[in-house]
Amino acid sequence: MLHPQVEASLAIRRRPSAEALAADPYELLLFARQAMEESNEAECGPAVPLPVVADVDADGVPCRLYAARTGAPVLVYVHGGGWCYGSVETVDRLCRRIADRSGCAVLSVDYRLAPEHVFPAGLEDVETVLGWVRKEGAGLGVDPSRLAIGGDSAGAQLATVAARRQRDAATPLDYQVLIYPAIDPMTASESYDEVGGYGLDRAAMRLAWETFVPDPAQRFSPDVAPLAVADLAGMPPTLLLTAEYDVLRDEGADYADALLTAGVSVVHVRYAGVNHGFVRKLALFDAARVAADQIAAGLRAALTF
Repeated sequence: MLHPQVEASLAIRRRPSAEALAADPYELLLFARQAMEESNEAECGPAVPLPVVADVDADGVPCRLYAARTGAPVLVYVHGGGWCYGSVETVDRLCRRIADRSGCAVLSVDYRLAPEHVFPAGLEDVETVLGWVRKEGAGLGVDPSRLAIGGDSAGAQLATVAARRQRDAATPLDYQVLIYPAIDPMTASESYDEVGGYGLDRAAMRLAWETFVPDPAQRFSPDVAPLAVADLAGMPPTLLLTAEYDVLRDEGADYADALLTAGVSVVHVRYAGVNHGFVRKLALFDAARVAADQIAAGLRAALTF
């Protein structure tokens, strides 16, 4: 059953007018970016204070570091937004709560966005940050020898592709957190037909994929479509969260199954009654606070050894 908090959440963000919908697609994208930033305070609520909240330059990639103590393990976090919008600001409250509840440091990545910077720019930024934190982490007061990656939606796609590439480079990560990951450029799963009316639909996801990866031939490479990877063995232990009323629900479940089949330790939790994007909206969803604390508990168990 759809939770009433979904309807309330959909009323928060400013929606484009009919004139805007008929305008240039890039202008519509700029509208969506601004609307997401404008609604951030109402959706995400007050900031949890932490001893360390600092904007840093990770070899040219802007990031924000959150830490509650020195010597903490690190989660590199990659925000969602269809590879086209979102920022460290739109996941600031979520990252603060995870850092506070887990005891881990969180390094949030402000990667380059499409269409100004198409694939593989965002992935390159995430990999740059991983290399930087391994190299500079001790000087930042964190422990880069215990390193996880995570993200939501498009950010989860970038996160898990980066995790697979780290595996292939013989520098595996210790854990990954994937929140309703965008996995399938075909947008072929049944959930697109079943639950496409709750803030995200097939047309929007197709546009996001096409904007992020304009070359159709690249959309089915392993660096874009995680299920195109021949062998997922050796991927990090995974916490994967999906939402019942989310078009990405089924592809997330398919990826969890593929990881399990490859022998990867996976915890897949489907949150009932909620829609895409709920986890960062701590002020609107009871389930968001539960999910953030579940992520924190998973990180604590995986990294505080």
